[in-house]
Amino acid sequence: MEANQLIEPEWLFPFEYMSVGESFFIPTLRLAEMMYIIDTSAKRAKIRVKSYVSVKDDHIGIRTWRVS
Repeated sequence: MEANQLIEPEWLFPFEYMSVGESFFIPTLRLAEMMYIIDTSAKRAKIRVKSYVSVKDDHIGIRTWRVS
């Protein structure tokens, strides 16, 4: 199965419950798409985040920190 055939789950982001400096990791192969979704969701929640491609437990994904 190719990456473009994988069905991503619907993610719920914990922005409202996060303190500045806390982070979360989402495993995904659709890195650019997930970074866009996280960024637009954070803007709707009126907070600022920084997201980077990261590896956790041998899984590639996006690590996102709340910065304000």
